[in-house]
Amino acid sequence: MFSNKDLRKLIIPLVIEQLLAVTIGMADTVMVSSCGEAAVSGISLVDSINFLLITLFSSLATGGAVIASQYIGRGDHKSASLAAKQLFYASLALSAVLGIIAVFFRKPVLNMVFGSIEADVMAHAQIYFLLSAISYPFLAVYNAGAALFRSMGDSRTTMLISILMNTINIVGNAILIYGFQMAAAGAATASLVSRAVGAIIITVLLLNPHRIIFYDKLHKPEIHLSMLKSILQIGVPNGLENSIFQIGKILVASIVSGFGTISITANAVAGNLASLQVIPGMALGMAMITVVGQCIGAKDYEAVKKYTKKLMLITYGVVWAMTLLMLLFSKQILSFYSLSEETTTMTMEVFIVHGICAVIVWPLAFALPNALRAANDVRFTMIVSLLSMWIFRIGFSYILAIYFNMGILGTWIAMCIDWFCRGACFVIRFARGKWKNISFIDN
Repeated sequence: MFSNKDLRKLIIPLVIEQLLAVTIGMADTVMVSSCGEAAVSGISLVDSINFLLITLFSSLATGGAVIASQYIGRGDHKSASLAAKQLFYASLALSAVLGIIAVFFRKPVLNMVFGSIEADVMAHAQIYFLLSAISYPFLAVYNAGAALFRSMGDSRTTMLISILMNTINIVGNAILIYGFQMAAAGAATASLVSRAVGAIIITVLLLNPHRIIFYDKLHKPEIHLSMLKSILQIGVPNGLENSIFQIGKILVASIVSGFGTISITANAVAGNLASLQVIPGMALGMAMITVVGQCIGAKDYEAVKKYTKKLMLITYGVVWAMTLLMLLFSKQILSFYSLSEETTTMTMEVFIVHGICAVIVWPLAFALPNALRAANDVRFTMIVSLLSMWIFRIGFSYILAIYFNMGILGTWIAMCIDWFCRGACFVIRFARGKWKNISFIDN
């Protein structure tokens, strides 16, 4: 079903798109930092809420992508397009509701989540939250469209749109932050415009009836409850898993915050490097949704095994390559952060632990479960991920970091234990093949 050329056309743009997202995000932070600590603090507080909400949009898009991929694999392009239309309406409705709540209750929400914060920080946070909330529908519609393009095996289009959106964001930041001194409002406005442009372009492209999947007569709403239920059966567990996972990460960060400034800084820098290290692997995981989803739709279970093994080998290859490259140039990379010698040493310790763990088990813990999700086995991945997160990552973080006085290193070792646990569970589940008997689309 997928030649090596097909896989390259799917994977390479995904890797570039994910790398762009991280590097542009870093540039975004640097530009905003010129406005002062109050602006940076206000934006960072809102972004922690934004990330949880954006996770919901992405999870819903994943549900639609899985269902659409399965219909494509079955050769039922009409149903795939109908699923796309349901995804569009669901994404727009969810994001609109969350956006309206955020617009009218942004101050109570900020006070409830973060307590009493300084007036200037609150002012920046409120305006940033307001403009971010207005952009939610645009972002949700873009995520839905991007997921559908990936379902068709076309990640090049989403890569090009992403490049345009990021360019608009950076140029907008430069004009509004540096030129008009708009601080947090400038950063939020640039993001709003870039997301609106991306949503409009990807929607217009999906109105083309000559595509495998297209939006058919969006102005005439059609609600198909059975198909919407299928999308939600994948999207909701995936959203719960990702959202609670982020809450768990916040709890671990609160443990680290008790170890002092050096530990907090080392944890933050190592976290940035670790995210960059596994980006190619994340792109392979996204490709897994498309490839395995289409194979499941065609009921070609041998192809599922074949392509999963092939993509897992590629994932291991890119994670190994990225890890070795970053370790080789670690001193040069860390020099950009202007860290003290003690912080640099601590950062390297946890980064090495992460690197060793990543090359051994990260693909099994985070890429392989996407094959199970593409086969509708979402409840299992959700339960395993949540139990492993709370028992091993959070539980062992307290035991190792505090009880055994290992500090920040203990939290990262606990993370590795979590990875090994979930990786083992996913390998066993995939090998047993129970995913073959789960279906969320009409037979």
